[in-house]
Amino acid sequence: MEYKTIRQAASAEFVEKRSRFIGYISPVQTPEQAAEFIDSIKSQHWDATHNVPAYILREGNLCRFSDDGEPQGTAGMPVLSVMQKEGVTDCAIVVTRYFGGILLGGGGLVRAYSHSAKLALDAGGIVTRALCSIVRVRSDYTFYGRLTSLIPEQGGIIENTVFEDTVIVDFRIRAELEPIFEARLVDLSNGTLHSEHIGERFADID
Repeated sequence: MEYKTIRQAASAEFVEKRSRFIGYISPVQTPEQAAEFIDSIKSQHWDATHNVPAYILREGNLCRFSDDGEPQGTAGMPVLSVMQKEGVTDCAIVVTRYFGGILLGGGGLVRAYSHSAKLALDAGGIVTRALCSIVRVRSDYTFYGRLTSLIPEQGGIIENTVFEDTVIVDFRIRAELEPIFEARLVDLSNGTLHSEHIGERFADID
């Protein structure tokens, strides 16, 4: 179970025939968060000619967009289409336009809004999130070096290490890889070490 989304809120801009386009992107998980983000950009750019929003949410497989006064089909749908083509979800984009006095035409608008959405996505950074097991291993110091190699070898990402009488290592790993890691750990430690499942959550895996 996995999905693609963006790593962080970001923005990017470019100018096309004197019209300034600014693409804003933000992680969102609910319609309320999407609306709050869209409203914040509209407030920031109250004097813009257009603020064109689009968002896609995992929950309810929901997607929404608006042309915000641009000719129908030339703004909101192109932004949404870029998001769908990249396969991202749980994020919202607003493309702000300051009109520069030169008409772009229908095709020009579609290209400009699509390009702005792609720039925003690239700035936000696309990541893959998967359901991960959070796993803990208590190791003696002699095996610790091997353990820190084994975890990434098996697809895990170390999140925390505590040095006490033993070393306690917490890491995340795709849920389906947890039993494979456990078997490898037992094998390499001659049965002296076992992993402990302490939780699970969606997390970046790349």
